[in-house]
Amino acid sequence: MKTIATVAVAACLTAGAVQAQEVFEMTSAFGKNLPILGTAGVDFVDKINAISSEVEFKHYDPGELVPTLEALDAVSNGSVDAAYTTSGYWQGKMAAASLFAAVPFGPEAGEFLGWMLYDDGAALFQQMYDENGYNVKVLPCGVIAPETSGWFKNEINSLKDLEGLNMRFFGLGAEVMQKLGVSTSLLAGGDIFPALERGAIDATEFSMPRIDARLGFHQIAKYNYFPGWHQPATLFELLINKDRWEDLDESAQKQIEIACLANITTNFAEGEATNFPAMVDNVENNGVTIKQWTPEQLSAFEAAWNEVAGELAAEDAFFKKVWDDLSEYREGYKTWGNTIYLPRPRD
Repeated sequence: MKTIATVAVAACLTAGAVQAQEVFEMTSAFGKNLPILGTAGVDFVDKINAISSEVEFKHYDPGELVPTLEALDAVSNGSVDAAYTTSGYWQGKMAAASLFAAVPFGPEAGEFLGWMLYDDGAALFQQMYDENGYNVKVLPCGVIAPETSGWFKNEINSLKDLEGLNMRFFGLGAEVMQKLGVSTSLLAGGDIFPALERGAIDATEFSMPRIDARLGFHQIAKYNYFPGWHQPATLFELLINKDRWEDLDESAQKQIEIACLANITTNFAEGEATNFPAMVDNVENNGVTIKQWTPEQLSAFEAAWNEVAGELAAEDAFFKKVWDDLSEYREGYKTWGNTIYLPRPRD
């Protein structure tokens, strides 16, 4: 009888442990079938569910719980538990938001992660949400290398050709394009092709060649421009409702952090491994012409960005705080970054 009682108690304890597992419904800003961006959200869920018996995440595509651009408010108010997204979508809510997503002429992935994980970036990231009244915990949870800087229906021979265009553009880069006479709008990925098709926009940027190929931009816009001056790297975030986060024990919190750190690695590697075949396919099979901005055009973009950064720093104290911190870090980083790497030959 003692053995039976012991087994019964163990069974009850096991059942209790299963019942105690915390379930988090997570909306993603990107559909699960979208390479690199969408697969990263799915991969994070797979990682955390594989290593944790305390939490379980459930992945939902954009619109299944809330639209992409409503995710921050939904997580903050608790109607959604978590979101895999990027802070650049909140540029209209917080001036500094895109400094934690993608900075024109800013750091590439390694430099960005150094600031985020070993300098002041992560603390400032959380401070931004706290000071703006958002009830969220934020974790860096993905990163990709530079993007293409745009798909255009017509060749851009000079910056005057940009004037009057309607273009989908993301984050701080949109502010730069507006300086150059472009009318910009922020559309979620699934809304871009229909807007191009019906002529609501003349051009678009979105992401990397493999991702853009899945969305079909090459069917309408045949000129693809590089380099991605507006997004030398793009950081992705996991937002978790702060009440839910604080209810977790330290072990579960660490498991989520570890899954995000692993996700940064696989997200970056997938982009690096799979974009060049998409570029070759675009040229050989889709009639795409790959173009490079001239040094003079890039200088004009950078000058416009410096104006934008100065204006935003003058208008918003927290933007200035983050911008100054990132700039100080980057100045120090030059000692390493400008010395250690081999120059890349261009064929």
